[in-house]
Amino acid sequence: MGARGVVALALAAVVVTAGCAGRRIESGVFHSPKGYRVGLPGAEWTVVDASRADLELRHHAAPAAMLAHATCGGQAPAPRLEALSRHLLIGFQSRAIVEWGDVSVNGRRTAHAVLDGRLATGGALTRVETYVLKDGRCVYDFALVAPPASFETWRAAFRGLVDSFAAE
Repeated sequence: MGARGVVALALAAVVVTAGCAGRRIESGVFHSPKGYRVGLPGAEWTVVDASRADLELRHHAAPAAMLAHATCGGQAPAPRLEALSRHLLIGFQSRAIVEWGDVSVNGRRTAHAVLDGRLATGGALTRVETYVLKDGRCVYDFALVAPPASFETWRAAFRGLVDSFAAE
């Protein structure tokens, strides 16, 4: 399996629940029907229409992908952010933590992780960065997936997407 296939599988592994209808992009900003928005990172990223995530982006020329997804409904889950962050990474084996801890995103406490791992189905080593935050309505997940050798190339664009998060 090529690097693009591994990235696609890795991204699928971090998507926890299905589907979004009514996606809307205006002036480079994605508006989720779940009540949040994020700015798109640039023209080199393509929106994947058939994604199970609210927003999935693939790089035109490289095996790199990003996602934004919210799980809403009823009360927000009680688990701590760290537990929610670990839940995103369930499909990865042979994990090596690169970074782990809390950061602030627009003044909100957010669980942040970067790890190297392989999918349970095998494949190449993949680096994954996640941000997880929650409010009274939703849990918001953000992920970047890329091969470790090129990961830093996409990290600033991903952080820009995460930092643009706003509830609507």
